[in-house]
Amino acid sequence: MVSDPVSDPASELASDLAPKPKVFFKTFGCRTNLYDTQVMRENLKDFEHTQEESEAQIIVVNSCTVTNGADSGVRSFVRRAKAQGKQIIFSGCGVKTQGKALFEKNLVQSVIGHSHKERINALLLRAQNGERVFADDALESKHIDSTIITEFVGKSRAFIKIQEGCDFACSYCIIPSVRGGARSFPLSHIITQARKLIDSGVCEVVLTGTNVGSYGKDLGISMPTLLRALFEIEGLERVRIGSLEPSQLDSEFFEILSHPKLERHLHIALQHAHDEMLSIMNRANRVESDFALLERLANLGYAIGTDFIVAHPGETQEIWEKAMQNVARLPLTHIHPFIYSVRDGTPSAKMHAKYPRINGVVAKERLHALNTLIAQKNLEFRERQLQSGAPLKVLIEKRLGNCLIGLDEFFNKIIIESSEVESKSDSRILDSATSASQNLSKWLLIDKYEAKEECNHAYI
Repeated sequence: MVSDPVSDPASELASDLAPKPKVFFKTFGCRTNLYDTQVMRENLKDFEHTQEESEAQIIVVNSCTVTNGADSGVRSFVRRAKAQGKQIIFSGCGVKTQGKALFEKNLVQSVIGHSHKERINALLLRAQNGERVFADDALESKHIDSTIITEFVGKSRAFIKIQEGCDFACSYCIIPSVRGGARSFPLSHIITQARKLIDSGVCEVVLTGTNVGSYGKDLGISMPTLLRALFEIEGLERVRIGSLEPSQLDSEFFEILSHPKLERHLHIALQHAHDEMLSIMNRANRVESDFALLERLANLGYAIGTDFIVAHPGETQEIWEKAMQNVARLPLTHIHPFIYSVRDGTPSAKMHAKYPRINGVVAKERLHALNTLIAQKNLEFRERQLQSGAPLKVLIEKRLGNCLIGLDEFFNKIIIESSEVESKSDSRILDSATSASQNLSKWLLIDKYEAKEECNHAYI
């Protein structure tokens, strides 16, 4: 039976004393999906959340659909979980691309689009009664969640979604069509959310969304306005910003870059380093302006990351070689590169009729070369930081044996070996709290360490 999700079910669970059915969330894809999973978890009232898949009777799949491969991976998981007798609720970006097919094949019990995830409890109650619900986002393209998350399970840092959707039209990307146009959460909602997470023990927040840098355009405010408000919150030690477009770093943005609470790492989405490829991808940025922007950020002491698509249609050997020369010029320290994967329904998916396909071996070689180049740049950056003598402010995220593992303000990993990892008397500890996930969460000032090839190492 297919029905709409509007009304709550009249039925109740057998008894308030009966064990609550356990729900496991399987999250695919980006940080925004991680936040959306927390929104759904927060709205569970008649069910118990478990972090162990084997314990769950119900699995909520928060899907990713950024590539055909992502769709395939989600389907494989759904089939496996279905074979194990799990009741599956399908959500996320994949609702638009494969939700109907999975529902009609009876591979999932119900389907819930982005705009309905706050109704997860009512939907699960209906599923418990054997009802099947298909609730997509056909009429809800401008929806914004109202849920305030009280804790961020499984993380020592917390993500805060500040906006939804994207108005860009990159040729390879389907996400604007599945998440809708850009719209922002009210500033008051974000501040309330940040305060609630800080009360739960969080000291660092990561601002995320589909296109983070577009925040506030629909509200008549700016990203710097939001950041200034966040900086005023007592107990918030560090703010990290998700991916930004080069055009979104204006003069007002540069005015707040010196604030001590802003992480000294920015992720600027370049996607490529050759103007012809940027044009093919329908990107607005160009290499020389990107170079000027990144140089300016680097001169302010920032570590800089980017995304890079390798082997997109049109990337000839000549273009690739020139792109690598350009990358060598750019002051990058981090990179998220990936080999182009077809996403049906995008302009890029039709380009193979015009451009020859790039051999998979060649694509992997290009990816390896890019990773190797940026790894060397990252090492050189960390060596310069070490030579400067400035201590690193490190947020410890987890403990493995006698090692603490964390991230510094430049988004670089550090491994700290210590025989007294439980001690809180060390004068280098700035703050200490136990996160909702029960992971060790401490701030340490590290002034003596080694800049090794894979990451920084310290001994205390």
